Amino acid sequence: MGLAWENWSGSLRFRPYHLSLPASESEVLWLVQKALRHRRRLRPVGASHTSMPLYSTDDTLVSLEKMSGVIHHDEKASTARCLPGTTMLTLGKELLDRKLSPINLGDVALQQIAGAIGTGTHGTGMKIGNLSTMLVGGRLVTGKGEVLSFSENDSELLKAMRVSLGMLGIFTELKLKLLPLYRLRRREWFTTFFSLTNHLDDLCLHNRNFDFYWYPRSDEVKIRTLNFPDEGKMNVPGAKLDEDWEDWAQNILHKHTKLKNRFDEMEYDVPFAEGPSCFLKIRERILSRWRRSVCWRLLYRTIEADDSYLSPATGRRSVSISLHQNAGLPYEEYFRDIEPILLSHGGRPHWAKKHTLKKEDLKKLYPAWDKFFDLRRKLDPEGLFLNPYLEELR
Repeated sequence: MGLAWENWSGSLRFRPYHLSLPASESEVLWLVQKALRHRRRLRPVGASHTSMPLYSTDDTLVSLEKMSGVIHHDEKASTARCLPGTTMLTLGKELLDRKLSPINLGDVALQQIAGAIGTGTHGTGMKIGNLSTMLVGGRLVTGKGEVLSFSENDSELLKAMRVSLGMLGIFTELKLKLLPLYRLRRREWFTTFFSLTNHLDDLCLHNRNFDFYWYPRSDEVKIRTLNFPDEGKMNVPGAKLDEDWEDWAQNILHKHTKLKNRFDEMEYDVPFAEGPSCFLKIRERILSRWRRSVCWRLLYRTIEADDSYLSPATGRRSVSISLHQNAGLPYEEYFRDIEPILLSHGGRPHWAKKHTLKKEDLKKLYPAWDKFFDLRRKLDPEGLFLNPYLEELR
């Protein structure tokens, strides 16, 4: 019987046979070559925030937490190379010392960079892609027991690497495109839902980063904007300013460096133009069926289109809509009731968050599905990096 493992919310539990903690690329290479010889399987794991069984295994779980830090930077080119187990919080701190900033970050600072890129983690901003779009090169150990280097010149390979769910290999180094160190001003307001809807387009268009939380119990919203100092636009009559501060980007993009309240989450990306009508339908459904049993807020964010094969934003600018429920409370019926609304608006699920879609459903959503899985077979012909869940997708 292996050690017990569970994800951050406690909704995913399994028992890997062994936990491996390599500290270098050579150790990862040795681990992969050994697994090939003995016909074992490996699954990389990060901070365990993923709610889908991407890393569940009864074989060897590979944590890269010992491979952390920025190992090289080019201030002139605004790039840096980092190790895969670097948390987003550590990345921001070490880039600050090097006068560089990430282009964007998500709400939470606890994820490791390889996992964030591999699952398409994102922040908000209609002209800013998800975190995987920062990846411009790197190194990984493939399922053939070989080290593969890739760069900006390998455009098709990059499209697969950027959201790869740990199926193409184990990253040992990632090269990121960044920005020179910059500051942002963060402001947050409370207002009514209908006050927001009258100004939603302007808020999306005229702020670098914009999102809002909707609170079902009160029908209020919290608007959040982040802009370069003295830029941005906020014109919602009656909105009450709640917070206002300025700092370096990596200190202010993250809202949470610690999370006390744990939750389960479902998130879908819908085409940008579908966002408002989709959210209105979800709001109506929650107010009529779920207002008493769900006290968690919903989150509305924007994401620029990209060309990554398995990115939920591939080929289209998107709105992401996230539903939450307290960890330990029933979420299945609530999520299942809302999911068809998201799908009816062309939604694609976040790979790391709860959804019910199977291969036949997902394949219809991704035009480059076959390209990705053809490459997966070339890099991992023995299925070394697959688990039962991923087996069903290939």
